[in-house]
Amino acid sequence: MAAAALGIGLLAGCGSDPADPADKKSGDAPAAAAGTFPVTVEHAFGSTKVAKAPQRVVSVGYTDDQAVLALGIKPVGMVDQYPNPPGTSPDINTQWPWTKDKWGDTRPEVVMNNGDAGPNYEKIAALRPDLIVAVYSEIDQAAYEKLSKIAPTVGRTKAEKEPFSAPWQDNAVHIAKALGQEAKGTELVKGIQDKLDAARKAHPDFANQTAVALSWYKDSVAPFTTTDVRGRLVTGIGYKGQTEIDKIADGKFYTALSPERMDLVDVDRIFVVADKADQEALKKFELFTNLNAVKNGKVSYLLDSEGPAVGAAMSQGTLLSLPYAIDELVKSAG
Repeated sequence: MAAAALGIGLLAGCGSDPADPADKKSGDAPAAAAGTFPVTVEHAFGSTKVAKAPQRVVSVGYTDDQAVLALGIKPVGMVDQYPNPPGTSPDINTQWPWTKDKWGDTRPEVVMNNGDAGPNYEKIAALRPDLIVAVYSEIDQAAYEKLSKIAPTVGRTKAEKEPFSAPWQDNAVHIAKALGQEAKGTELVKGIQDKLDAARKAHPDFANQTAVALSWYKDSVAPFTTTDVRGRLVTGIGYKGQTEIDKIADGKFYTALSPERMDLVDVDRIFVVADKADQEALKKFELFTNLNAVKNGKVSYLLDSEGPAVGAAMSQGTLLSLPYAIDELVKSAG
């Protein structure tokens, strides 16, 4: 499945409204934060040397901009992961509760919309980047080579077998290394891991329960695998994962369940990541309402891009979004 499924809990669309002309544009982005250079980063497509602190970073990974932001750098270009509500600006992707203060008045250029076949190479070249980050991305070798002709490019981690399957910790440190801030990235990861550990300690009952995160996609219940960022977060706060989902997903980060396989989500706790319309559709789906967790009131309905956007925070799984997601997820579980 294409990346259109990635951003909004399998509900992503394409396109975004342009930023207000009065907004500060990406060309005014500040200089890069200090780091240690030169640095060579090994990744899935080879190795990339970053000779000096980058001044103009373009993020081609769906959520890579947030790791870059967390390390004190405002990308000049980014992927538009969630489509803007019609007629609104600035871009919703710069306005999440966990990113708004980091972006400030800066408005990055959108170099790809969720659902596009690939990045806009011409637009990326026009931004004159000195580093391209394509870690949480599905780019292939050909796309990597095109990007590398524009600027040094860092692809996904070398150990990642399928796009989007690497642990969030690995992605964060990988990006931090490219920015000459591996130690800082490791420190930020530890802070989030400590928060997860605290959640498990405060809720030992989670360890005795199996939980899944799922969405509603094309009139089907669509659970996320235990290797997906949403699945990792559920197990990260202490629940047991449903690994049988991984087997039928066959390397993808989710699977759409046929009616006869609804047993896979007949677990102790369910986290639904979906906006209001899809939540309502799911609640009318009899095979879902007959699940024991639903009957026992053990379902947390988490709005994705709407309202508090807890689903978006989970789906992004970044250095910036995870602290917010952990707090809200634990709160929803009661």
